[in-house]
Amino acid sequence: MLAFPDGFLWGAATAAHQVEGNNVNSDWWVKEHTPGTPIVEPSGDAADSYHRYREDMQLLAEAGLNSYRFSVEWARIEPERAFVSQASLDHYRRMIDTCLELGLEPVVTLMHFTVPRWMHDAGFWRNADAPQLFARYTETVLPILDGVRYVCTINEPNIAAMLAGGEKAENLVANGLPNPDLGVAETLLAAHRASREVLASADGIRSGWTVATQDFVATGEPGSEEMLHEYGYQRDDWYLEQAAGDDFVGVQAYTRTFIGPQGPLPVADGVETTLTGWEYFPQAAADGVRSAWEKSARTPILVTENGIATDDDARRIDYLDASLRHLHAAIADGVDVRGYLHWSALDNYEWASGFRPTFGLIAWDRQTFRRTPKPSLAWFGEVARRNALSG
Repeated sequence: MLAFPDGFLWGAATAAHQVEGNNVNSDWWVKEHTPGTPIVEPSGDAADSYHRYREDMQLLAEAGLNSYRFSVEWARIEPERAFVSQASLDHYRRMIDTCLELGLEPVVTLMHFTVPRWMHDAGFWRNADAPQLFARYTETVLPILDGVRYVCTINEPNIAAMLAGGEKAENLVANGLPNPDLGVAETLLAAHRASREVLASADGIRSGWTVATQDFVATGEPGSEEMLHEYGYQRDDWYLEQAAGDDFVGVQAYTRTFIGPQGPLPVADGVETTLTGWEYFPQAAADGVRSAWEKSARTPILVTENGIATDDDARRIDYLDASLRHLHAAIADGVDVRGYLHWSALDNYEWASGFRPTFGLIAWDRQTFRRTPKPSLAWFGEVARRNALSG
């Protein structure tokens, strides 16, 4: 058996806007409904997890998982500037209580891409007040975080900086990523640090941000190594370096991208791809944690997302199995990995791509919302119960 460390977190992840439904006060809801939007369909009711979260958590716990990562939605908690919805805070506290009741370690994300409309209209992450606004939001959420050990401040700030660059949102699922707004990156870092300072005032909370590691690989052609640094540093490595000294850093990994002397290359002909068009590459998470461990000066790591968009659940199991074996090898080499949270718990709303890319361990009917656990959930749950892979 390939055993994992004692106390290892085995879980699955979601994000509020992608599963809750009717997040009408968020900036992304506006994007979905703007005439001419490149977003293929609106989120609508999504998976209605705002009302069905207990059922979702029960399915994870009954399968054998011991952790659930979810986000609290700023746009619900502070729908207008300085107006706080106590009902929304109570809702997310009930979610935390349900996790604890079911034996699931809650891993809470404060900002998973979406912000309130008023925040976006006030300048988004270009607003000089953004770090203070995010710190105030953190102060608002802090009272409901009793019993929570892991808090992710900002989900994928590297992707958030690219989204803020004003380029097309659909590029997030295409080959080649948008140019990041480096000023926004600095503001996100300031917001992250201000949030961590607030969280540090509570006993027992460990905080960090999560980074979408891209596993950039130089082709070896003349100039490719230089382009690798030029292209990759501002999209990946810088954010890992800034995590040095945090309580943990989240690694979110799915695939790899080859970099030639002119930049990123499309996936080669004949290579297996997923529903997002990414190369099937289960080594991505292990490569991500190794990179994070090195660049963050050995900050402890949570794999906060890793998975595959596929209609073939047997292929999902294959990906999971290979990914975890690579991850085990990284741990055996001394990388401090505290847990693995699969993306995602449910098939969900995948931003500009709509509902087509299915990442979930649980399917659901878009008319009735009836949940159907996939065989991959049972397989993953057995790994979690054993805390080990078969040799």
